[in-house]
Parts: sequence; C-alpha cells; structure tokens
Amino acid sequence: MAKGFRITAATGLHKGDRDYQQDQLALIGHPRFPGCVLGVVADGMGGRSGGRKASDQVMLTARQLFERYSPEQDDAAHFLRRLVQEAHTVIRLTAISAEEEPHSTLAAFLINPGGDCHWVHAGDSRIYHFHGSELVHRTLDHSYVQALVSRGELSEAQARDHPQSNILLGCLGADEDPPADLHFIPQLRPGDTLLACSDGLWHYFETSELGSALATLSPREASEHLVEKARSRAKGAGDNLSLVVVKLEALMD
Repeated sequence: MAKGFRITAATGLHKGDRDYQQDQLALIGHPRFPGCVLGVVADGMGGRSGGRKASDQVMLTARQLFERYSPEQDDAAHFLRRLVQEAHTVIRLTAISAEEEPHSTLAAFLINPGGDCHWVHAGDSRIYHFHGSELVHRTLDHSYVQALVSRGELSEAQARDHPQSNILLGCLGADEDPPADLHFIPQLRPGDTLLACSDGLWHYFETSELGSALATLSPREASEHLVEKARSRAKGAGDNLSLVVVKLEALMD
C-alpha cells in the first residue's frame, strides 16, 4: 500500500431466512506482496447444492489465480477478466455432471500495493466506492430492473420492490458468456471505503444509509450493523447475505 495508508477490513456472511447458504466471500491478502488485497463476493443460484457449488467454484478459482498474481508483472484488469471467465468455465463443467443448473454472480475488487484499484462484476452483486459518506461510484446490476432504471422507466426505490427484481441478464454459469464490467480507480485515498455485497444485503438500504454507516463505524462495526439491520428489515423473508468492507485510513504521526 502507498505510504501513509493503512487498510482495515471486515466481512459478514449470514444465511438469512433460507435453509442453506449459497453466498460465499473471500478477503485475501497476497502471500508475497504486502498491501495487495483481493475481495470477492459470489451469490450462488441453482437448487440447494447447485448454487453452493457455483459460489464455491468462484472462491476456489479466485484463490488459485490470486496466488499466482504479481502486481509488478501482471495486468490487474486481465487478471479479473480471467477470474470471471475461468470461474464461468468451471461452473459450466460442473453443470454437465449435475442435475442442477449452477449459476453465480461475482463482484471482485483488487487493490495493488501502490494504491490503485480495479474491480469487475457480473450479475447483481455490487461494489460501492465511498469517500467518507459520499458515493463515488458503484456497479450497475446486470438485471432486468436495472435495465428499466437505466432507461428511466423505474426509480431505484421502485426497482428494489419490483416483482421481477431477481431476473438477471447475465451471470456465471449461464449458456451465454458472462458480462465482465471493469472499473479502475487510479489512486485510493484515506477516507475511501470499498463495499462488495450480494443483493441480500443492498436490497434493504438506500445508498446514503450505506455511506453513513461505513463512514461513522469501523469495518467490523459496520458489517455487524448492516447485517443486523438487513435481517430486521427482511421481516423473516431474507435471502442469504454477504459483504466485504475495506477502509483506507491515514496513518497517524
């Protein structure tokens, strides 16, 4: 990490009111390059075991590729595109030998030691970049309702409660190649926070609420607060939920 920065981080995972957990996440520090961090969230779909197989394959692929990644030699955007494509291929191979149809979303961000950040996503798991409590940028879901929002036919609030909000237009494991939308942050700054999360979490919050919680609480406190609040607002009908929070803080003299 660039001089003057320190990273604090936390994760949260809850099965909600479902009988089984299909969300998976990872927050990995590189074994050879201090300050190089990978965060991944995957929301599996496709029957009880199919969805979990898919999200597990995303995590396994991410860990294997990250172990071989070198921020000094490798292109981060290429690494993330490869993560999407290889995980998709493995999930498709799993489907051949299974009765289920395993699918998964993917949202992953990679922070290099110099402080630049790249991310990729496929499906409706999201990544948010906040500075303080203000949103800098977030992913746009590959979903039916996001397409309606983008065309001005629905508001963000209407989209959250739309009966077809779970219809995805792209994900890993589908017949078509998955989308792999990339984003680049040239330099993270003290006060920046990255949040990757599944729809089981973001569905219950306005963006401003997320920003406020992340700005005022530590990553661990924010993670616990957001999980608890999402569980309360789900009123006994909550999906699996997962989140990875990484916060950049200035080093004190």
